[in-house]
Amino acid sequence: MTSVVLQANEEPERAQHGAGQGFSAKGHGEGGPADRRIIVGYGFWVFLLSDVIMFASLFAAFAVLSTATAGGPSGRELFDLRTVAVETGCLLASSFVCGMASLAVQQRSQKWTQIALFFTGLLGLIFILLEIHEFARLVARGAGPTRSAFLSSFFTLVGCHGLHVTAGLLWLGTMMAQFWAKGFRQSIRYRFLCFSLFWHALDIIWVAIFSLVYLVGVST
Repeated sequence: MTSVVLQANEEPERAQHGAGQGFSAKGHGEGGPADRRIIVGYGFWVFLLSDVIMFASLFAAFAVLSTATAGGPSGRELFDLRTVAVETGCLLASSFVCGMASLAVQQRSQKWTQIALFFTGLLGLIFILLEIHEFARLVARGAGPTRSAFLSSFFTLVGCHGLHVTAGLLWLGTMMAQFWAKGFRQSIRYRFLCFSLFWHALDIIWVAIFSLVYLVGVST
């Protein structure tokens, strides 16, 4: 009986000692919920990985169908590398400016954050407009997505990337408004970190498209 009473008295002391030393319980259901930053970060990485898997599938489909032209034009006949090079330059530059925006956010500079994000969005918008122009040119030449399996896979892959960039531009506009209206709150900075990861990931995927779709398509 005495040992039971002693154990009961020791429990609050251990709890207080653990709270003072930053003690967190181990095991299932103990220690409380995870920090929101960890949950959001984990969820966003899962989203990025799912996007990578999706684009990997689209790349694989394009590789299989790249020669299935059904007697229609091939990439060598259709692709204009000068326009694509300008698109690539715009997206790479936007990724660089987005990195400058991250530095401005760290310095809590509202002016330079807004300027950097504006030019990030401007370069991304130019990229989208050039891509739309390219698609319109191909359709005008009778090389639309229904012409062949090759063109179906091309429009799906490149168009899916373009839709992601468009979504990124909307997200960027939201981030600019939040920084302007609410300042550099921690939660907003976490959202911006997720946006910058998303934007850089799109840049990497486009480099793969430029290399494996356009450069290889023109050379074969």
